[in-house]
Amino acid sequence: MSPESTGQNEHNLTVYRRGFRTWRGNRPFWAGLFTMLGGAPIAYFPYADLHLGNMTLAMSTTAGAGSLIIGILLITLGLTMWFHSIVRVFAGVAAILLALISIPVANIGGFVVGFLLALIGGALSISWAPGEPQPAEAAPQGAPIPLDKQQPESGYAPEGALHGAAVPQQPAGDHDAASGYDGGTHRAG
Repeated sequence: MSPESTGQNEHNLTVYRRGFRTWRGNRPFWAGLFTMLGGAPIAYFPYADLHLGNMTLAMSTTAGAGSLIIGILLITLGLTMWFHSIVRVFAGVAAILLALISIPVANIGGFVVGFLLALIGGALSISWAPGEPQPAEAAPQGAPIPLDKQQPESGYAPEGALHGAAVPQQPAGDHDAASGYDGGTHRAG
């Protein structure tokens, strides 16, 4: 073992941090976190008691069960965004709808805090898209590729280049005026 080998000297915390960073980058992590944080106050506030000295202020409402269900569903949707990111669009739309429903049902959406967090989490979930790995020799974004370095099979083309197959030209032969076929040209010219 040489002193230059870094693989065996890595600290466990560094390894876990890198693993977590990789896991977090492959899913809508912040969307799930905001959605779960939005569900907590929506579910908690209807059952909370506020103590002011000797006086207890109960926040319970008649819609306590509805707000508990909305809060638990938001937490479940946040976990779904983390662990089953293929349904992120559905989970985001459902989180936005539940956040909107929480305004009249759950103490103005958990005193607006839960509403805003769930709304932001749902929007982040809808807008998140998985990244694609870049090839090792990829040019920076927006930089033109010199003509001598362009390779048609690599898929890279300079900006403004046409993407797609060329359309074959119609043969300009004789056409039958009775059938209406004129070789693809317009009758006016």
